[in-house]
Amino acid sequence: MTSKLTPIEILEKLVAFPTVSRDTNLPLVDWVEEYLGSHGIDCHRYYHESGEKAAIMAHVGPKIDGGIVLSGHTDVVPTEGQPWTTDPYTLVEKDGLLYGRGSCDMKGFDALSIWAIVEGKTRPLTRPLQLALSFDEEVGCTGAPPMIARMQEIFPKAELAIIGEPSMMKVVTSHKGSQVHRTHIMGYEVHSSNPTLGVSAILEAGRLISWANQVNEENAKKTPTATASLFEPPWTTAHIGTIHGGTAQNIMAKDCVFGIDFRVVPGEDVRDWETKYRDEVRRVEAAMQAVRPETSIKIETRASVPGLRPEENGAAETLARSLTGDNGTHVVSYGTEAGQFQEAGYSACICGPGDIAQAHQADEFISIAQMNEGQTFMERLLDRMV
Repeated sequence: MTSKLTPIEILEKLVAFPTVSRDTNLPLVDWVEEYLGSHGIDCHRYYHESGEKAAIMAHVGPKIDGGIVLSGHTDVVPTEGQPWTTDPYTLVEKDGLLYGRGSCDMKGFDALSIWAIVEGKTRPLTRPLQLALSFDEEVGCTGAPPMIARMQEIFPKAELAIIGEPSMMKVVTSHKGSQVHRTHIMGYEVHSSNPTLGVSAILEAGRLISWANQVNEENAKKTPTATASLFEPPWTTAHIGTIHGGTAQNIMAKDCVFGIDFRVVPGEDVRDWETKYRDEVRRVEAAMQAVRPETSIKIETRASVPGLRPEENGAAETLARSLTGDNGTHVVSYGTEAGQFQEAGYSACICGPGDIAQAHQADEFISIAQMNEGQTFMERLLDRMV
């Protein structure tokens, strides 16, 4: 058996792996599996279809239902174009801060969770503790659902999941859901002097963009629910982030591609908004094809992340509050894997070290004080489970 590493020593190892979402995370997964294995902990993997990425899962304690999942993701965002003053993949301590890509989002919590699993292996736990480290969270939370399904096949079903996104160790009980779609409009190209003979993909995109503006205006006028009122803004929003199309000013555009995303307040279903959007697309497409049957609109859903709903007397919230002493009301507008655990039947909340303001930034950091607070959380959790 190898010696135990501290959470910060584990964090140093994790940061050294450049697990940008577009690249493999297997070297990191190999290290985690080897380290846990050296302490007698069996690991399981779920591979991405490419074979170049994997989620890693582990279980300690009795083989019974009702356990606790510590959930994190292994991927990070790129560093290109950012003015880093340290090596992003070397953990550097300066003035009580630990700099490195992913140190805050969210390898700090990953390190604490790995430490807790190793500690839990040596204790007479009365309920299971499970580790779940996913891939591809940063590109739409696409890696968590198959990982969760696999966990339910190989492990006893846990009661709750604590998702350790950076929250300054505050207990977050709700976040918005999101959907991202790539829309490709294929028009019919003719000279712009005779527009009645063609279909401009750009002008038809304008109809859908106008619909998005209408959605925002209508939603802003609604009286928000009690949960929605906790968010800013307190309604579901539609947003167009990118658009490309056309070949020349005097030619009706044959193609136009744009991205649209919805940020959906809890209590509304992201799939309902997809249905509304697809219905509007079909209406616009029918009008296009009445002019030129060759035209069409194709939609590719790039991400679909359910919101995290507040739970009445939720087990995850109750536990996290008892461990942190935090009784405040906290929500976030960004998406996490917490809603996916909740959809799969787990009680879920967010509670992790670090400030989300540091996520994705140049010179990303997490404070040693936050890592220490996270370790105290894990120690109290383990004590509670004996």
